[in-house]
Amino acid sequence: MRTFLLALCFISFIACDNQKQSQQQETEKTKVLDIEAELASIEETRTAFQLAVKENRFGDLKKYGTSDVKSLTPDCGSWEPFKTIRENPSGKFHYDSLVMRPVETIIVSDSVAYDFGTSSTYYTNEEGTPIELTATFLAVLKKDKKDGKWKLHREVANTRDLE
Repeated sequence: MRTFLLALCFISFIACDNQKQSQQQETEKTKVLDIEAELASIEETRTAFQLAVKENRFGDLKKYGTSDVKSLTPDCGSWEPFKTIRENPSGKFHYDSLVMRPVETIIVSDSVAYDFGTSSTYYTNEEGTPIELTATFLAVLKKDKKDGKWKLHREVANTRDLE
């Protein structure tokens, strides 16, 4: 009788454990990524970043990137004077705004996405002349595990047109 009860307890334990594992697997399978919500969240981050640039809140920009963000912007042609004066501002120089125009935003997973498109950087040079610089960019975004916000992780930009 004792052996029978032990066997019955053991079988019950195994059956309950299998049911628990099955429920966990079903929960993981039903966890579907809401693409529209993620795209909206990326757009919200992009808009906030552009606003911080426009309002000259450059100290806030780091919160829109990962701690190890890397960004390679164009450094030739019309971008050379901008990079030089940005590092050593003089005269009437002012970084006016940045406008990003993504052509596609792809959600790769629940924590990685990329943006591909064009951008315009607007600034006023030391003589007071407004300048527009255009670029094509590819940006890799990562979703921060702590705050759930999408952040720039890697960016490469060049001066070539998309066409």
